[in-house]
Amino acid sequence: MPLQKEKKTQVIEEYRRADNDTGSPDVQIALLTNRITQLTEHLRANKHDESCRRGLLRLVGQRRRMLTYLRRTDYARYLGITEKLNLRRMK
Repeated sequence: MPLQKEKKTQVIEEYRRADNDTGSPDVQIALLTNRITQLTEHLRANKHDESCRRGLLRLVGQRRRMLTYLRRTDYARYLGITEKLNLRRMK
């Protein structure tokens, strides 16, 4: 169950850095976070959905790698995005 188109465009509008930006790390991290939240809610209701759990773990790993990249390249943006999305910072 992918993100709804309206929700996805809303997230892109909020986190983009330029007018036609859809692929910056900020946007990708925000989209992954919304998808992770959606899957977490699904798993609370469907505890035995193992394929969904595997997909969730994959998305969490992908977001973690993206955050590591952003922390390494532009620490100020990393701090901003973690603050905006209420994510715990890595040490």
